[in-house]
Amino acid sequence: MGGRHVKRIRDRWLRWCSTVGTWPASGKHDREDVRAIQRLHQDSEQRFRVLLENLPRVAVQGYDRQRRVIYWNDASARLYGYPAEEAMGRLLEDLIIPDPMRQPVVEAHRAWVEQGQAIPADELELRHRSGEPVPVFSHHVMLGEHTDNPLMFCVDIDLSDQKRAHRDLAFATRFDQLTHLPNRQTFEADLDERLDRCRRQGRSLTVLYLDIDHFAEINDALGYAQGDQILIELTRRLRHRQRSGDLMSRVSGDEFVMAFPGVGDAEARRTVVENVRSAFDRPFEVDGIARPVTASLGLSVFPDHGRVARELIRNADVAKNRAKLDGQGALQGFQQHFHDELVRQHRLAERLEHAIANRELSLHYQPQVSAVSGRIENLEALLRWEPADGEAVSPAEFIPLAERSGLIERLGNWVMEEACRQQAAWRAAGVEALRIDINLSGRQVRAPETLERLEACVARHGLEPQDIGIELTENVLIEANEGVLTRLRRLYHRGVRIAIDDFGTGYSSLSYLKLFPVTALKIDRSFVRDAPQQPEDRAIMEATVFIGHRLGLEVVAEGVETGEQLALVREMRCDLVQGYYFHRPLPVAEVQRLLLAQLEHAP
Repeated sequence: MGGRHVKRIRDRWLRWCSTVGTWPASGKHDREDVRAIQRLHQDSEQRFRVLLENLPRVAVQGYDRQRRVIYWNDASARLYGYPAEEAMGRLLEDLIIPDPMRQPVVEAHRAWVEQGQAIPADELELRHRSGEPVPVFSHHVMLGEHTDNPLMFCVDIDLSDQKRAHRDLAFATRFDQLTHLPNRQTFEADLDERLDRCRRQGRSLTVLYLDIDHFAEINDALGYAQGDQILIELTRRLRHRQRSGDLMSRVSGDEFVMAFPGVGDAEARRTVVENVRSAFDRPFEVDGIARPVTASLGLSVFPDHGRVARELIRNADVAKNRAKLDGQGALQGFQQHFHDELVRQHRLAERLEHAIANRELSLHYQPQVSAVSGRIENLEALLRWEPADGEAVSPAEFIPLAERSGLIERLGNWVMEEACRQQAAWRAAGVEALRIDINLSGRQVRAPETLERLEACVARHGLEPQDIGIELTENVLIEANEGVLTRLRRLYHRGVRIAIDDFGTGYSSLSYLKLFPVTALKIDRSFVRDAPQQPEDRAIMEATVFIGHRLGLEVVAEGVETGEQLALVREMRCDLVQGYYFHRPLPVAEVQRLLLAQLEHAP
């Protein structure tokens, strides 16, 4: 059909062109000019025909001055749903022009034909045979505009893919792809609108921040697809509990935030919280298995805890983080000192990041002495931070801060380097050779390069593996993967002392000891402190010493501060003692004096 329509157009075009040849000729040159013009129009017709036949993805419709269809290519049939035989001879506005556009289109075509007012190219939404809208970019072309029978063509480019892409992009920028909930930016904008309404009406509003407990472990154990199932099901349950004016968003992987306009007093907040918590009453079914899930909740209230969306969300998030410290499924309302403490911790982390460059860090050393002779046998290196612009910061505060902020590896590397440097300096000065033990965090041990860096540091300072030991908590060892244990075994076989620090405060399973490459146990100070009065602590200590010795391990009692405690650990045959009874952690100069004095009085 397409070829016959092109032929019909071509014939009409040629008839129009032939009129050019009837003009009176005044001479040879005039006849040649006419023939040149005829050839030009014939070439133009040929190019136009080729163009129409080579536009399989562009819809082209031809129509006469009454707008009756005279050409309808295959792309038009695909785009608008009318086959060519059905479209031929019908009015264009009866086929693809929506009713609201019908009269303006008719008038525009008349102005085009009768007055020469061209129809501008534009994006339009035309009509499919089914009635569905069809977005196109439409361009109009007229041939023979100065004749009685001009030919008009409409060239339409389908914009469906582009419009769909724009819609998808708009959705992606405003909504969460998995749950189809508004994302954080959209939620904030919607919440600010609700807050404006609450201000005008004098109403309160409650924001609830929800964080699924241990969701990373769920993903690790079950897989991300199963984790996504839980998120989708939770979204469904929470939606079912929403009121018409409530808002909800998925703001990150396992975190949701909700807003409840009109909820302000304690009783209303309690009702809202219990309603949300009820979404977790039933386990979540994943692959046919029921999985119990809990969530920690943080709460903030407008206007008490913030007057704009971002502030209320932040404060609910702060409260949620505090709730997580209380255990699974906990709820915490925002309190100003939570935020104040968070700001203080953030500023402290910034200062800690510059502490190395500012030379604010130092190592103090606490001796470990023989329980029998009181002679110093080893030293534990302990990090100290004395800011140039303030008082010293306790390790109990800045070490956990370094863990949370990701600075622990930098600090650990500095400790490693400084301990090796000091050990080499003492050796060069003729100070008695004692081992220095450094503490490694779980994050450091899990990093493959840490233990390799330790070996390289020892070698670079001309030390032996026996000169620097490491201390790890038992939880770090129990959670270690095979790669970590392999690296520790290599150090163990090279002669590096590996001690379990704070023994008894973690999983405390003695059966694990046979699996770990360790050389010593350090009994936690809490047992030493209470053992003289508590038979249970005494029994645990005695069992630890007995098992440790049977496994060939050295046993160190930490936190010995009184003569009664010392007598007890001696009675239990602990090998070494560490605590204030003998020595506090000391700066380098004082430790050096102790070591030199011990060397002078050596037999």
